[in-house]
Amino acid sequence: MNIFEMPQKLVYGKDALKNLGDCAKQHGDKVLIVSDQVMEKLGYLDTITKNLEQAGLQTVSYLGANTEPSDIYVDEALTLFNDNQCEVIVTVGGGSCIDTAKAVAVVATNGGYIGDYMKDKIATKAPVPLIAIPTTAGTGSEVTDVTVINDTTHHIKMMIKQSAFLPKVALVDPALTLTSPQNVTAATGLDALCHSMESYFSRKAQPMTQTFSLAAIEKIMSYLEQAYQDGSNFEARNAMSLAATQAGLAFSNASVTLIHGMSRPIGSLFHVPHGISNAMLLPAVLDYTRDAAIEPLSEIQHHLHPEETGTSAELADRFIQSVKELCQKLAIPNLKDWGIEEKAFEDALDKMAEDALASGSPSNNPKIPTHDEIVELYRICYTYKY
Repeated sequence: MNIFEMPQKLVYGKDALKNLGDCAKQHGDKVLIVSDQVMEKLGYLDTITKNLEQAGLQTVSYLGANTEPSDIYVDEALTLFNDNQCEVIVTVGGGSCIDTAKAVAVVATNGGYIGDYMKDKIATKAPVPLIAIPTTAGTGSEVTDVTVINDTTHHIKMMIKQSAFLPKVALVDPALTLTSPQNVTAATGLDALCHSMESYFSRKAQPMTQTFSLAAIEKIMSYLEQAYQDGSNFEARNAMSLAATQAGLAFSNASVTLIHGMSRPIGSLFHVPHGISNAMLLPAVLDYTRDAAIEPLSEIQHHLHPEETGTSAELADRFIQSVKELCQKLAIPNLKDWGIEEKAFEDALDKMAEDALASGSPSNNPKIPTHDEIVELYRICYTYKY
């Protein structure tokens, strides 16, 4: 038996944002907006606020979710939520904003520290109604039951997965991604590619998730470079927004694998944005996984190019090569070129490998790595050349 979970309502398409007021007022009169200063500068915060106020709602804004989400952001936003007796949360921005808001929504009704939910604390009470509005095409967090929060005391990224973290409503308006800069478009787009690929060959994959995975991969391989080269290309932005949402639905139900497991420690220890750390690991981890994933990788290639012939191994290799070529076109650096100091990286290898394995994600990979294999993979990724 398979179980597939998703938000109660998903509103997708140009002008989806116009539904915000009607959606929010069904759940309360006072709204906490969780966002960041970039969204404020772009004018999105003003648009959101006016939309809510025109629907007769009061608003208060938390704009501190500026980088990778942390337990500090959660505590700050939660205090603002409680002090103002809010009833609904609206979040607009990238994955950092949405993940912060998810954590606040759960802790506000269930109590405790957000890190408790990575251990043995289960959310037994319904979370605060959350409306998630993404402005990047990547994380898919608007439709997932996962939040990733930095533990600033222990320097680990906590991946927390429970049904309570699913937003009540996802409003996906591709027009909001038109302002995404080139580097963010590349990083978030490859994050979505990782979500869709990993969920396709995950040991937890199921027919429903693989349908979404393939649909997302097809769009990303066709449109990501176009969105990167011309950010005003609405057709490409629309395709990427849909792909990111489809990939989110897939991995939320099938989980991610080794790429994400290894990526989180890099982000936590070296403050590399999530999407770019995934992208820097992607080619080498695909090479490592290849022999145990020939069939699913060849299926992906056949879906993309049904006219091609060859053995399963040949098709799998063509897909891997096309991913590497895409990473090159998007100017993805290796870890060394990103600026991570070699000694600091070497000193962190054991901890990163331990944290990667502890996350559980590597155990979903077709080829399950040992601690030493993860250490070696990190070393390969540090100086990886396409």
